[in-house]
Amino acid sequence: MPDVFLNGRFLSQSLSGVQRFAAEIVKAIDQLIDRQQLPARLSDASWTLLVPSNAEERLSLKHIHIARVGTRTGHAWDQIDLAVAARNGTLISLANSGPVLHRRHHIVLHDAQVFRHPEFFSRSYASFHRGLGRLYARTANLITVSEFSRSELSAVLGVPSDAITVCSNSAEHLAEVEPDTSILERLDLGPGRYFLAIGSTKKNKNIRLATDAIKSMPADHRLVIVGAEDERVFRHSGPMPDERVMRVGQVSDEAIAALYQHAAALIFPSFYEGFGVPPLEAMLFGCPVIASDIAVLREICGDAAEYCNPTDAGQLSLLMHERIEKGPLSAFERQRQAGRLARYTWTSSALALLNSI
Repeated sequence: MPDVFLNGRFLSQSLSGVQRFAAEIVKAIDQLIDRQQLPARLSDASWTLLVPSNAEERLSLKHIHIARVGTRTGHAWDQIDLAVAARNGTLISLANSGPVLHRRHHIVLHDAQVFRHPEFFSRSYASFHRGLGRLYARTANLITVSEFSRSELSAVLGVPSDAITVCSNSAEHLAEVEPDTSILERLDLGPGRYFLAIGSTKKNKNIRLATDAIKSMPADHRLVIVGAEDERVFRHSGPMPDERVMRVGQVSDEAIAALYQHAAALIFPSFYEGFGVPPLEAMLFGCPVIASDIAVLREICGDAAEYCNPTDAGQLSLLMHERIEKGPLSAFERQRQAGRLARYTWTSSALALLNSI
């Protein structure tokens, strides 16, 4: 088996769902090496995480060597510096991008959103990434994060579905986090007196549905929106329309854990997702989930969530009122959540990826 290189460009990017996935898969591979549980054909491989000069040092790895290579950044680093450094080995790219000409390249494309909903992005971004996706379909082995995304990528790229590996997300990265309840005091939030939304105002997140629905909630209930936005990539979906809506930006894992733990429910009304991690994170802390009735969230959440039409604020409002009346989850509802969480682990996902290379 040749040397295996991991594309570490994600360590030069701000932390969002894609970058979290990449970091957790790298850590899971490192742990598999430590426990000597790699697939047999990879047992003697040498592992290196190649990173650009502007990468942050936020991973502590025992067995995977980290090497800074090249002088470029961004896509230029992918296509030139990374391609040269990894030319003699197998390359795994975990965050939607990598060199298009590498001969032994395995790449995770997280969704087909630039094909299905180009209106969610700037024209230049959507066009560029559609072009990259088509090139990867011809030159690399494709991996994605859900059965839904496998079907989507197969359809838009013309790749047989069984040629695309599924390597799912997980919520385990928050399992050992101690909730920091001081955020409730800082934001003047009472337990059970607010609804939580993750994703800020990126258009695919459809946060406007939740901001419309909160208008009919009891006056002492608020909507807290967590997450940053990148207007260079995503088109803004409009201003926040109600004084009870609180946009708090990015917060620590400890703070988001506390917000999940004490929310009346997570509202996740997305139009489109490749996976949808926040519902699983919410379930980890016993937070009720009201999710958009789209195929991928049905796949991930199963019978452990309530579902709303992503264009019907009235239906969402009704579900939110019902959740207030029900209060905290019952033991049966918690059991359903536990069943969904058990399906998704970083170790099983890392093994699925490694078994495909």
